[in-house]
Amino acid sequence: MMVWTPAFAVTATLFVLITGANDGAALIGLGLRFPKSLGWVTVALPAVALMCVPYVWGVAVARTFTERLAGLGTSGGAAAFLAGVVIAVCVVGLLAGRGLPTSLTLAVVGGITGAGFGAGLPVSLSGLAGVLAVGAGAPLVGVLLGYLLAVASRRVPSSRRMPRLVLAAHLLAYLAQCVAYALNDGQKMIAVVSVAVEVGRHGPGGIGPVDVPPWWMVPLVVAFLTGALTSMPKVGERLGRGLVLTRPLHVVSAETAAAGAVLGSSALGSPVSMTQSVTAGVVGAAASEGAGRVRWQGVVNMATAWLVTLPSSMALGCLAGLAVRLL
Repeated sequence: MMVWTPAFAVTATLFVLITGANDGAALIGLGLRFPKSLGWVTVALPAVALMCVPYVWGVAVARTFTERLAGLGTSGGAAAFLAGVVIAVCVVGLLAGRGLPTSLTLAVVGGITGAGFGAGLPVSLSGLAGVLAVGAGAPLVGVLLGYLLAVASRRVPSSRRMPRLVLAAHLLAYLAQCVAYALNDGQKMIAVVSVAVEVGRHGPGGIGPVDVPPWWMVPLVVAFLTGALTSMPKVGERLGRGLVLTRPLHVVSAETAAAGAVLGSSALGSPVSMTQSVTAGVVGAAASEGAGRVRWQGVVNMATAWLVTLPSSMALGCLAGLAVRLL
Protein backbone atom coordinates (compact mmCIF):
# COMPACT_ATOMS: atom_id res chain seq x y z
CA MET A 1 0.00 0.00 0.00
CA MET A 2 2.90 2.36 0.73
CA VAL A 3 3.99 2.01 -2.90
CA TRP A 4 0.55 2.20 -4.52
CA THR A 5 -0.59 5.37 -2.76
CA PRO A 6 2.19 7.67 -4.05
CA ALA A 7 2.03 5.98 -7.48
CA PHE A 8 -1.64 6.85 -7.83
CA ALA A 9 -1.13 10.34 -6.37
CA VAL A 10 1.65 11.18 -8.83
CA THR A 11 -0.29 9.69 -11.75
CA ALA A 12 -3.44 11.65 -10.86
CA THR A 13 -1.53 14.92 -10.57
CA LEU A 14 0.31 14.38 -13.85
CA PHE A 15 -2.91 13.35 -15.55
CA VAL A 16 -4.72 16.54 -14.54
CA LEU A 17 -1.77 18.67 -15.74
CA ILE A 18 -1.69 16.86 -19.08
CA THR A 19 -5.46 17.23 -19.40
CA GLY A 20 -5.11 20.96 -18.90
CA ALA A 21 -2.30 21.14 -21.42
CA ASN A 22 -4.27 19.14 -23.98
CA ASP A 23 -7.94 20.03 -23.43
CA GLY A 24 -7.76 23.27 -21.47
CA ALA A 25 -5.33 24.98 -23.85
CA ALA A 26 -7.60 24.23 -26.80
CA LEU A 27 -10.74 25.34 -24.94
CA ILE A 28 -9.32 28.59 -23.54
CA GLY A 29 -7.15 29.28 -26.58
CA LEU A 30 -10.14 29.38 -28.92
CA GLY A 31 -12.03 31.66 -26.53
CA LEU A 32 -9.13 34.10 -26.41
CA ARG A 33 -9.05 34.30 -30.22
CA PHE A 34 -12.28 36.29 -30.07
CA PRO A 35 -11.70 40.06 -30.47
CA LYS A 36 -12.16 42.08 -27.25
CA SER A 37 -12.65 38.94 -25.20
CA LEU A 38 -12.20 39.34 -21.45
CA GLY A 39 -9.14 37.26 -20.65
CA TRP A 40 -9.95 36.69 -16.98
CA VAL A 41 -13.53 35.63 -17.84
CA THR A 42 -12.26 33.22 -20.49
CA VAL A 43 -9.99 31.57 -17.93
CA ALA A 44 -12.45 31.70 -15.02
CA LEU A 45 -15.48 30.12 -16.74
CA PRO A 46 -13.94 26.64 -17.23
CA ALA A 47 -12.80 26.68 -13.60
CA VAL A 48 -16.26 27.62 -12.31
CA ALA A 49 -17.92 25.01 -14.54
CA LEU A 50 -15.57 22.26 -13.33
CA MET A 51 -16.26 23.22 -9.73
CA CYS A 52 -20.06 23.33 -10.02
CA VAL A 53 -21.39 21.12 -12.84
CA PRO A 54 -20.55 17.68 -11.31
CA TYR A 55 -22.58 18.56 -8.21
CA VAL A 56 -25.55 19.76 -10.26
CA TRP A 57 -25.80 17.19 -13.08
CA GLY A 58 -23.77 14.29 -11.70
CA VAL A 59 -20.76 12.27 -12.84
CA ALA A 60 -22.27 9.74 -15.24
CA VAL A 61 -19.41 10.13 -17.72
CA ALA A 62 -16.81 9.63 -14.97
CA ARG A 63 -18.52 6.35 -14.11
CA THR A 64 -18.17 5.25 -17.73
CA PHE A 65 -14.40 5.16 -17.33
CA THR A 66 -14.57 3.13 -14.13
CA GLU A 67 -17.57 0.87 -14.83
CA ARG A 68 -18.52 0.51 -18.51
CA LEU A 69 -15.22 -0.43 -20.16
CA ALA A 70 -13.84 -3.25 -18.02
CA GLY A 71 -14.56 -5.12 -14.79
CA LEU A 72 -12.45 -2.82 -12.66
CA GLY A 73 -14.48 -3.56 -9.53
CA THR A 74 -12.77 -6.93 -9.22
CA SER A 75 -9.38 -7.69 -7.72
CA GLY A 76 -6.61 -6.02 -9.69
CA GLY A 77 -8.96 -3.43 -11.13
CA ALA A 78 -7.21 -0.44 -9.56
CA ALA A 79 -3.79 -1.59 -10.80
CA ALA A 80 -5.13 -2.09 -14.33
CA PHE A 81 -6.77 1.33 -14.21
CA LEU A 82 -3.47 2.91 -13.16
CA ALA A 83 -1.63 1.14 -15.96
CA GLY A 84 -4.16 2.32 -18.54
CA VAL A 85 -4.02 5.93 -17.37
CA VAL A 86 -0.21 5.94 -17.37
CA ILE A 87 -0.18 4.67 -20.94
CA ALA A 88 -2.71 7.35 -21.97
CA VAL A 89 -0.58 10.09 -20.40
CA CYS A 90 2.54 8.83 -22.19
CA VAL A 91 0.86 8.60 -25.60
CA VAL A 92 -0.85 12.00 -25.43
CA GLY A 93 2.14 13.66 -23.74
CA LEU A 94 4.35 12.58 -26.63
CA LEU A 95 1.91 13.90 -29.23
CA ALA A 96 1.28 17.14 -27.34
CA GLY A 97 5.03 17.67 -27.07
CA ARG A 98 5.11 17.65 -30.85
CA GLY A 99 2.36 20.27 -31.00
CA LEU A 100 -0.33 17.78 -32.02
CA PRO A 101 -3.27 18.04 -29.58
CA THR A 102 -5.09 14.74 -29.74
CA SER A 103 -7.89 13.02 -27.90
CA LEU A 104 -6.83 12.29 -24.34
CA THR A 105 -10.29 10.78 -23.83
CA LEU A 106 -9.66 8.33 -26.65
CA ALA A 107 -6.25 7.49 -25.18
CA VAL A 108 -7.77 6.80 -21.75
CA VAL A 109 -10.49 4.60 -23.27
CA GLY A 110 -7.86 2.66 -25.21
CA GLY A 111 -5.44 2.46 -22.31
CA ILE A 112 -7.99 1.23 -19.76
CA THR A 113 -9.54 -1.28 -22.17
CA GLY A 114 -6.15 -2.61 -23.24
CA ALA A 115 -4.98 -2.88 -19.63
CA GLY A 116 -8.16 -4.76 -18.79
CA PHE A 117 -7.46 -7.28 -21.54
CA GLY A 118 -3.84 -7.69 -20.47
CA ALA A 119 -4.74 -8.06 -16.80
CA GLY A 120 -7.31 -10.76 -17.58
CA LEU A 121 -10.29 -8.68 -16.43
CA PRO A 122 -13.71 -8.90 -18.09
CA VAL A 123 -13.93 -6.28 -20.84
CA SER A 124 -17.25 -4.98 -22.13
CA LEU A 125 -16.99 -5.00 -25.91
CA SER A 126 -20.50 -3.58 -26.26
CA GLY A 127 -19.65 -0.74 -23.88
CA LEU A 128 -16.45 -0.04 -25.76
CA ALA A 129 -18.24 -0.10 -29.11
CA GLY A 130 -20.85 2.33 -27.86
CA VAL A 131 -18.25 4.76 -26.53
CA LEU A 132 -16.24 4.63 -29.76
CA ALA A 133 -19.33 5.10 -31.93
CA VAL A 134 -20.40 8.22 -30.07
CA GLY A 135 -16.81 9.46 -29.93
CA ALA A 136 -16.46 9.12 -33.70
CA GLY A 137 -19.81 10.74 -34.38
CA ALA A 138 -19.30 13.82 -32.21
CA PRO A 139 -16.64 15.46 -34.45
CA LEU A 140 -18.81 14.83 -37.52
CA VAL A 141 -21.71 16.53 -35.76
CA GLY A 142 -19.36 19.37 -34.80
CA VAL A 143 -18.28 19.93 -38.40
CA LEU A 144 -21.87 19.93 -39.65
CA LEU A 145 -23.13 22.25 -36.91
CA GLY A 146 -20.18 24.61 -37.35
CA TYR A 147 -20.82 24.81 -41.07
CA LEU A 148 -24.59 25.36 -40.74
CA LEU A 149 -24.24 27.95 -37.98
CA ALA A 150 -21.61 29.90 -39.90
CA VAL A 151 -23.83 29.90 -43.00
CA ALA A 152 -26.83 31.03 -40.95
CA SER A 153 -24.82 33.80 -39.25
CA ARG A 154 -24.22 35.50 -42.58
CA ARG A 155 -27.97 35.94 -42.99
CA VAL A 156 -28.25 38.04 -39.81
CA PRO A 157 -28.92 41.67 -40.79
CA SER A 158 -26.22 44.16 -39.86
CA SER A 159 -26.80 46.90 -37.28
CA ARG A 160 -24.90 49.27 -35.02
CA ARG A 161 -25.37 46.88 -32.13
CA MET A 162 -23.88 43.96 -34.01
CA PRO A 163 -20.44 44.02 -32.28
CA ARG A 164 -22.11 43.86 -28.85
CA LEU A 165 -24.54 41.19 -29.94
CA VAL A 166 -21.73 39.05 -31.35
CA LEU A 167 -19.73 39.48 -28.14
CA ALA A 168 -22.75 38.45 -26.06
CA ALA A 169 -23.29 35.44 -28.32
CA HIS A 170 -19.64 34.50 -27.86
CA LEU A 171 -19.92 34.64 -24.07
CA LEU A 172 -23.06 32.49 -24.07
CA ALA A 173 -21.57 29.97 -26.50
CA TYR A 174 -18.32 29.80 -24.55
CA LEU A 175 -20.24 29.31 -21.29
CA ALA A 176 -22.20 26.46 -22.87
CA GLN A 177 -18.94 24.96 -24.07
CA CYS A 178 -17.42 25.11 -20.58
CA VAL A 179 -20.52 23.50 -19.07
CA ALA A 180 -20.40 20.78 -21.73
CA TYR A 181 -16.74 20.11 -20.96
CA ALA A 182 -17.37 19.84 -17.22
CA LEU A 183 -20.34 17.56 -17.86
CA ASN A 184 -18.47 15.26 -20.22
CA ASP A 185 -14.81 15.33 -21.21
CA GLY A 186 -13.56 16.93 -18.01
CA GLN A 187 -14.95 14.09 -15.93
CA LYS A 188 -12.09 11.80 -16.87
CA MET A 189 -10.06 13.83 -14.35
CA ILE A 190 -12.69 13.19 -11.70
CA ALA A 191 -12.54 9.45 -12.41
CA VAL A 192 -8.74 9.34 -12.09
CA VAL A 193 -8.55 11.46 -8.94
CA SER A 194 -11.43 9.57 -7.34
CA VAL A 195 -9.64 6.26 -7.86
CA ALA A 196 -6.39 7.74 -6.51
CA VAL A 197 -8.14 8.97 -3.36
CA GLU A 198 -9.84 5.59 -2.86
CA VAL A 199 -6.51 3.74 -3.17
CA GLY A 200 -4.97 6.16 -0.67
CA ARG A 201 -7.70 5.29 1.82
CA HIS A 202 -8.21 1.58 1.27
CA GLY A 203 -5.25 0.35 -0.75
CA PRO A 204 -5.26 -1.28 -4.19
CA GLY A 205 -8.00 -3.68 -5.15
CA GLY A 206 -11.26 -3.20 -6.98
CA ILE A 207 -12.54 0.24 -7.92
CA GLY A 208 -15.63 1.44 -6.10
CA PRO A 209 -18.20 4.12 -7.01
CA VAL A 210 -16.92 7.50 -8.17
CA ASP A 211 -16.93 9.99 -5.31
CA VAL A 212 -16.47 13.76 -5.68
CA PRO A 213 -15.70 15.34 -2.29
CA PRO A 214 -15.33 19.13 -2.63
CA TRP A 215 -12.04 19.26 -0.77
CA TRP A 216 -10.04 17.89 -3.72
CA MET A 217 -11.86 19.72 -6.49
CA VAL A 218 -10.01 22.98 -5.79
CA PRO A 219 -6.48 21.57 -6.31
CA LEU A 220 -7.80 19.64 -9.33
CA VAL A 221 -9.02 22.85 -10.97
CA VAL A 222 -5.81 24.71 -10.09
CA ALA A 223 -3.68 21.96 -11.65
CA PHE A 224 -5.93 21.93 -14.73
CA LEU A 225 -5.55 25.68 -15.25
CA THR A 226 -1.81 25.46 -14.67
CA GLY A 227 -1.46 22.90 -17.44
CA ALA A 228 -3.72 24.90 -19.75
CA LEU A 229 -2.00 28.27 -19.31
CA THR A 230 1.53 26.89 -19.62
CA SER A 231 0.68 24.97 -22.80
CA MET A 232 -1.41 27.61 -24.57
CA PRO A 233 1.47 29.16 -26.57
CA LYS A 234 1.92 25.79 -28.30
CA VAL A 235 -1.51 24.16 -28.42
CA GLY A 236 -3.90 27.11 -28.23
CA GLU A 237 -2.03 29.15 -30.80
CA ARG A 238 -1.90 26.22 -33.20
CA LEU A 239 -5.65 25.74 -32.88
CA GLY A 240 -6.40 29.45 -33.27
CA ARG A 241 -4.05 30.28 -36.13
CA GLY A 242 -2.25 27.22 -37.38
CA LEU A 243 -5.37 25.20 -38.17
CA VAL A 244 -7.71 27.75 -39.74
CA LEU A 245 -8.06 31.48 -40.33
CA THR A 246 -10.66 32.45 -37.72
CA ARG A 247 -13.09 35.39 -37.59
CA PRO A 248 -15.42 36.45 -34.77
CA LEU A 249 -18.44 34.65 -36.21
CA HIS A 250 -16.24 31.61 -36.86
CA VAL A 251 -15.42 31.47 -33.15
CA VAL A 252 -19.06 31.79 -32.07
CA SER A 253 -20.19 29.15 -34.55
CA ALA A 254 -17.38 26.77 -33.57
CA GLU A 255 -18.03 27.17 -29.83
CA THR A 256 -21.76 26.59 -30.26
CA ALA A 257 -21.15 23.56 -32.47
CA ALA A 258 -18.67 22.03 -30.03
CA ALA A 259 -21.01 22.59 -27.08
CA GLY A 260 -23.93 21.03 -28.94
CA ALA A 261 -21.97 17.94 -29.97
CA VAL A 262 -20.58 17.34 -26.48
CA LEU A 263 -23.87 18.00 -24.67
CA GLY A 264 -25.62 15.57 -26.98
CA SER A 265 -23.03 12.92 -26.17
CA SER A 266 -23.44 13.61 -22.45
CA ALA A 267 -27.10 12.68 -22.69
CA LEU A 268 -25.89 9.21 -23.70
CA GLY A 269 -23.39 9.09 -20.84
CA SER A 270 -20.59 8.64 -23.35
CA PRO A 271 -17.26 10.50 -23.07
CA VAL A 272 -16.15 12.45 -26.14
CA SER A 273 -13.16 14.65 -26.82
CA MET A 274 -13.72 18.39 -26.46
CA THR A 275 -10.50 18.93 -28.42
CA GLN A 276 -11.95 16.98 -31.34
CA SER A 277 -15.29 18.77 -31.08
CA VAL A 278 -13.72 22.23 -30.93
CA THR A 279 -11.47 21.48 -33.87
CA ALA A 280 -14.38 20.06 -35.84
CA GLY A 281 -16.49 23.14 -35.13
CA VAL A 282 -13.69 25.46 -36.23
CA VAL A 283 -13.14 23.52 -39.44
CA GLY A 284 -16.85 23.47 -40.23
CA ALA A 285 -17.22 27.21 -39.63
CA ALA A 286 -14.19 28.06 -41.76
CA ALA A 287 -15.25 25.71 -44.55
CA SER A 288 -18.53 27.62 -44.87
CA GLU A 289 -16.56 30.31 -46.70
CA GLY A 290 -14.81 27.84 -48.95
CA ALA A 291 -12.41 24.95 -48.60
CA GLY A 292 -9.51 27.35 -49.07
CA ARG A 293 -10.18 28.84 -45.64
CA VAL A 294 -9.12 25.58 -44.01
CA ARG A 295 -5.46 24.76 -43.66
CA TRP A 296 -5.81 21.13 -44.54
CA GLN A 297 -2.29 20.15 -43.58
CA GLY A 298 -3.11 21.04 -39.98
CA VAL A 299 -6.29 18.98 -40.19
CA VAL A 300 -4.39 16.02 -41.61
CA ASN A 301 -1.75 16.25 -38.86
CA MET A 302 -4.37 16.23 -36.12
CA ALA A 303 -6.40 13.45 -37.76
CA THR A 304 -3.25 11.36 -37.99
CA ALA A 305 -2.60 11.87 -34.29
CA TRP A 306 -6.15 10.80 -33.46
CA LEU A 307 -5.90 7.67 -35.62
CA VAL A 308 -2.66 6.69 -33.91
CA THR A 309 -3.99 7.33 -30.41
CA LEU A 310 -6.49 4.47 -29.98
CA PRO A 311 -4.51 1.52 -31.36
CA SER A 312 -1.25 2.60 -29.74
CA SER A 313 -2.78 3.24 -26.32
CA MET A 314 -4.75 -0.03 -26.46
CA ALA A 315 -1.74 -2.10 -27.50
CA LEU A 316 0.56 -0.52 -24.93
CA GLY A 317 -2.18 -0.75 -22.31
CA CYS A 318 -2.50 -4.47 -22.98
CA LEU A 319 1.22 -4.92 -22.41
CA ALA A 320 1.06 -2.86 -19.24
CA GLY A 321 -1.93 -4.87 -17.99
CA LEU A 322 -0.07 -8.09 -18.68
CA ALA A 323 2.90 -6.79 -16.68
CA VAL A 324 0.57 -5.92 -13.79
CA ARG A 325 -0.95 -9.39 -13.97
CA LEU A 326 2.47 -11.04 -13.72
CA LEU A 327 3.54 -8.97 -10.72
